[in-house]
Amino acid sequence: MRDLQRWSRLVSLLGGVTLAVGSFDPMAGSVMILPGSALLALGSYLERRDRRIVAYRTWSFILVALGVGSLFLFGAIGGVGGTSGRSAWWALSILPYLVGWSIDLWGPGVARWMSIAGVVIGTWYLAILEMLLRHTANAVQHRIIPAIAIAVIGIATITACAIRLRLGDYEVVRHEP
Repeated sequence: MRDLQRWSRLVSLLGGVTLAVGSFDPMAGSVMILPGSALLALGSYLERRDRRIVAYRTWSFILVALGVGSLFLFGAIGGVGGTSGRSAWWALSILPYLVGWSIDLWGPGVARWMSIAGVVIGTWYLAILEMLLRHTANAVQHRIIPAIAIAVIGIATITACAIRLRLGDYEVVRHEP
């Protein structure tokens, strides 16, 4: 049983680190965020502490997988909006990815360091918006809407992580003799 707990913690740690590192570039980092979310779900399954947390992590992974699948699909067929011939509204199908990623950082059973990382990453997303707004005069206006969406996700993530940190209901890891 102790080996299973060690594996669970190792898998969860690897998943959390992969998720956090991939988050610094939300679109290109999706290739790291998807396996990171999967590892978090696997780690909670191996731990078998609380079925609700396992279900939560599994659904979070499903959201990430659906959104990343949409992201890859639209990348393969030439995107949405503009001259692609597809409405920009199709980009909303990527939203489950951003929601699943965000709740992986602050949901139940998450380590405290991941919520702290969520605050840092959310702040980075606000900085992305600021950098794009600074260069708006250079014909990048078509990128403002996605940047605003990323900033909104950043604000939501910062808020949720701050609430989670304020509540302080993280489990204390106790080492058994």
